[in-house]
Amino acid sequence: MPLFFIANAEALILPRPFNNKITAGYVFGDSTVDPGNNNYVLTLFRSNFPPYGMDFRGQTPTGRFTNGKLSTDLVVSYIGIKEYLPPYLDPNLSIEEMMSGVSFASAGTGLDPLTAQISSVISLPRQLGYFKEYKKRVESAIGKKRMEAIIKEAVYLVSCGTNDFVVNYFTLPMRRNNYTASAYQQFVLQNLKQVLQDLWDEGARRIAVTGLPPMGCLPAVITLNSESAILERGCIEKFSRAGMEYNQMLQNELNSMQGRLVHLGAKITYIDIFTPLIDMIQGLGKHDFDEVSHGCCGSGFLEAGFLCNPKSFVCSDASKYVFFDSIHPTEKTYTKLFMASRPAVDLMIRN
Repeated sequence: MPLFFIANAEALILPRPFNNKITAGYVFGDSTVDPGNNNYVLTLFRSNFPPYGMDFRGQTPTGRFTNGKLSTDLVVSYIGIKEYLPPYLDPNLSIEEMMSGVSFASAGTGLDPLTAQISSVISLPRQLGYFKEYKKRVESAIGKKRMEAIIKEAVYLVSCGTNDFVVNYFTLPMRRNNYTASAYQQFVLQNLKQVLQDLWDEGARRIAVTGLPPMGCLPAVITLNSESAILERGCIEKFSRAGMEYNQMLQNELNSMQGRLVHLGAKITYIDIFTPLIDMIQGLGKHDFDEVSHGCCGSGFLEAGFLCNPKSFVCSDASKYVFFDSIHPTEKTYTKLFMASRPAVDLMIRN
């Protein structure tokens, strides 16, 4: 039996909250939401090898930078669309599988065009180009009217920006020579506004945007910026503060967009990942984990991507860790982030 029939059969029995009419899910962004597009890109930013995917179905390393599912997999499963969101660039995707949604995201990318260049990955404008190509492919299979109906009733998620600050602004000199931190935040936000405008022009109406995480708490950031990386594993304030300030600006922008476009059917919402993540690391939520400041893979201090590989030491139970590698959350953390975002998702999918 072809795989998409199985996938569709699963999708049909997933219970749908509020009997929503959501047709598909589309995702744009970075490694937090890339299910494996980078497997098809010439870049070092890949994770299609063990120990990644060690808790995924069949222990398969899919290209997701974690031990299991991403939050976006949980979102589409919760909405009742399908169990996993596949990468658009997978050449084996059937048109049926594509029609209910794909992720265009690429690990290592950012909203600043320079960020994608540094990592040789898919920029946000390129991801939008793929979305336009996707629409043409679906249209040629089912006709323009049906394609437009799918697009209109779909949900869209954008999760991006961490690499702009962690990989680009705070690590390399180019942007720091030209921008103060607050000017750079504005620059990144302007680029995001363009992405949202382009999505709107392509027919997107239900759009969620995740804010930045507490970037100073990422194990790799602690390791590279701490006075004594082994002994002092506290979060680096400068990084997290930049994320908080950006998130405030982002929220204001999204509220303003929603206000302007609500009469046209807009549902534009902000998803806060900063608060639940900081709670898992520093607040009451930290009691759910044994380890909050280093990853499950290798030493947990620096390993990510190709440095976290089949030869790496791996913890025996990833669910005891907030982070799987030195940058990316475990499936348990992604599940908690999804649970925290559910009110925002509910708001977006209610008719």
